[in-house]
Amino acid sequence: MRETRLSFIGDELVAGHGDGRALGWTGRVMARTPRDADILWTSLAVPGETTAQMSDRWGPEVARRSTHTGINRLVVGLGVADVLAGISYARSRLALANILDTAASDHRECFVVGPPPLPEADPDATAQLSQAAEEVCLRRNVPYVDTFEPLRNHEQWTADVAAAGGTHPGQAGYGLLAWLVLHRGWYEWLGVERPES
Repeated sequence: MRETRLSFIGDELVAGHGDGRALGWTGRVMARTPRDADILWTSLAVPGETTAQMSDRWGPEVARRSTHTGINRLVVGLGVADVLAGISYARSRLALANILDTAASDHRECFVVGPPPLPEADPDATAQLSQAAEEVCLRRNVPYVDTFEPLRNHEQWTADVAAAGGTHPGQAGYGLLAWLVLHRGWYEWLGVERPES
C-alpha cells in the first residue's frame, strides 16, 4: 500500500484544546483508523482561525508535509471563528471553495468537518455557516460531516461544553465529534476497512 500523508487544518478544535486526554477528535479518529493504512498524519491548527485565514496559510504548510510518491489528503475542520468575527457566508464559502479547489488542483483529496454548536456563537448563524460549507462540498463531491445538527440538542455535548467553560468541549464532546466523523464516510474516503468493534 502506498504511503498516505494526511494533514488536518483548522482551529483549536482540531488541536483538541481542553481535552484532558490530549487527543481531541483528530487523535480519536486516527486511533480508530487501521494501522496498516500507512498514514502519516499531522495537525496544523491555529486557534481562532477564520476560514479566510486558513485559506491564506494552509498551502505552504501542508506542501512541506506532503509526499511526492504516495497519496496526499487534507481534512478541513471548521470552527465558529467566522461567526464570531461576523464574516459573511459568501466570504466563508469562497474561502472554503478556494481551499478545496487548490487542493484538487494539487491532486489532494479532501474531507470537511463542519462547525459544532458552541454557546459563544449564535446557533442560527452557525447552522447557516454549516449549510453553506455543505453546499460548497456537495458541488465538489467532497465528503462533509455536519456536526451542528446532530449535536445542537445533544444533552451530553451541551453538558460537556458547559463544564469545559463554554468555548470548547472536553473528553466526552471530542468523543462525540470523533464518532460523527467515523460514521459519516471516513473509512470509505480513505479506502480502508472499518475495524470491527
